[in-house]
Amino acid sequence: MRQFLVHCLVLVAFLGTAVAPASAATAVPHIRGTSTVPVYSYADAIRESVWVQTPLDNDHDGVPDKVAVDVVRPRAGNIRVPVIMMASPYNSRIGRGNENEPKEYDAAGTIAKQPLFYDNYFVPRGYAVISVDLAGTGRSTGCTDIDGREDTWGAKAAIDWLNGRAKATYSNGSPAVATSWTNGRVGMIGKSADGTVANGVAATGVDGLKTVVPIAATSSGYDYARHNGVVVGPGANEFLFNMVTSRPAEACARTLRELNTGSDDATGDYNAFWADRDLRPHASKVRASVFLVHGLNDGNVMTNHFAQWWTGLKVPRKIWLSQAGHLDPFDFRRAEWVDTLHRWFDFYLQGLHNGIDREPQVTMETSPGKWTDQPAWPAPGAHRVQVRLGNGDGAVGTLGGRSGKGERTWVDNPDLFEDDVTANPNDAVAGRVAFLSGPLTRDVRISGTPAATLRVRVDRPTTELTARLVDYGTIPRVNTIYPNEGIRTLDTESCWGASTAVDDACYHDTAQDVVTSDRGILTRGWQDAAHRVSLRFRVPLQPGRWYSITVPMQATDQTVRAGHVLGLVLQQSDFEYTTPTTTGATVRLDLRGSYLTLPVVGSAGLPQPGATAPRVKSAATAPATRAIHAGAP
Repeated sequence: MRQFLVHCLVLVAFLGTAVAPASAATAVPHIRGTSTVPVYSYADAIRESVWVQTPLDNDHDGVPDKVAVDVVRPRAGNIRVPVIMMASPYNSRIGRGNENEPKEYDAAGTIAKQPLFYDNYFVPRGYAVISVDLAGTGRSTGCTDIDGREDTWGAKAAIDWLNGRAKATYSNGSPAVATSWTNGRVGMIGKSADGTVANGVAATGVDGLKTVVPIAATSSGYDYARHNGVVVGPGANEFLFNMVTSRPAEACARTLRELNTGSDDATGDYNAFWADRDLRPHASKVRASVFLVHGLNDGNVMTNHFAQWWTGLKVPRKIWLSQAGHLDPFDFRRAEWVDTLHRWFDFYLQGLHNGIDREPQVTMETSPGKWTDQPAWPAPGAHRVQVRLGNGDGAVGTLGGRSGKGERTWVDNPDLFEDDVTANPNDAVAGRVAFLSGPLTRDVRISGTPAATLRVRVDRPTTELTARLVDYGTIPRVNTIYPNEGIRTLDTESCWGASTAVDDACYHDTAQDVVTSDRGILTRGWQDAAHRVSLRFRVPLQPGRWYSITVPMQATDQTVRAGHVLGLVLQQSDFEYTTPTTTGATVRLDLRGSYLTLPVVGSAGLPQPGATAPRVKSAATAPATRAIHAGAP
């Protein structure tokens, strides 16, 4: 109740100071009732390109870095309009969206085409839409530092310019002033790295930023490049740098060296470099409202990124959780997304009291195509339940009931991929151990962050410990295997806004990619054993000594249906989602000191297991290729 009252007071204060009342806007042509409507010509919109000065000089040329800002705004006379802003490293070399749209310019170097539908749809409705090339990318100077200060402060400088606090020039060197056409209210939106920048700018508390819409965004650079001390992809920062940079190699050689040195792949430690890229401690500084979107099956930006950011926010917030992978909701729930986003921006940027602030906080896809509203996340009533590991038949263990006497021993098998490690859990597979519940007597909803606590003895100074929570049961599931991430792109198109000959508002339609499968991975977790005490330093294991090590899993919200079997599958090195250095360790697991912690909703629990685990048939299929290490945009 106290938290609810705090949120209400924050919302009242926010609306009272940051959003103009609807009555003040009734004479504005693009506002009818509580909605903006398309009244301005998109073809006749004002298009301009400016360069905004930042406070940094990380290419060390003695000149402040400048970020390129491309503007599309309506010819709205004396009306000053709010701004929807995208800040991205991908605008030129990779492009944005399902169709990889890049920016395009006319012969004079002025923006002619913005990626995505935002300008096509919102400019006629009385918004300016601007896109920012992060430092070192596109037409900006400086050097990208991969979610560091340069990326954040460069985007922040654009907001400062819109509010008269930073300088900008046109290509000919003449000053560019924004305060004559904008009211300074800004909403940032973006997927993946773009959403990360939006989170980072929000964490500065910059004046003028009223809302952010981060889609599949990170909240910790360390958690993207590491899983609890286990390196995800060696050289990831250099890979990402080379993927987006537009500067000559010599201009940014120093920055690249600092990225490689600071990330410290050799140890996997959390250090000052990663602390500079950790937004979670700064969530309380966010003053803008937040509309989060994330896929519960995102294998690129894992779910802990949204969960830990979400729980730290103290501002008005809303979230969509889908069954998709690393996707923009424009590509899996298009009509509903455009409508909701429109109302969200109208409320926080135009001051229109359309009631979106009173709608349920959470909208979640519970099964393919089935969406429900929820009052909060994690689900109210979710509580942590300890599920004990039983000995079963001595080979396949049980979940639930009393802790069983017994042990399991296995040797690291780095050739095991997820498909093989989770198939046919009753069979003996070298390098994995499995524990199964009895068939569930009713649906069990897991909402929050599970963990596996393991009492182990290891014959090496360290090893990776990997845990997977698996739903065994045949039902339709969203196929989130890379690269499609849960959708199929169709031959038909639909249009979302006005078009020009250069920038059309039409995009290929998509359909959800659904397959019937006999198992689904609910969540995964990884832990380097030497980082069990702290992520900041390693404490090697003493061979022959028993340790209790917790393997935290990724946040989730999934319902395991009645009749299905819940499985916990353990292994060591996981070369599908991480890139560990296998030590060839042998792990001995003591069942009496080991358990699974589940955040379960309501009183439903796991049934008491029988003497042995149930027989589960779950065939292996051909392994799919993933690009987890690639940092795909």
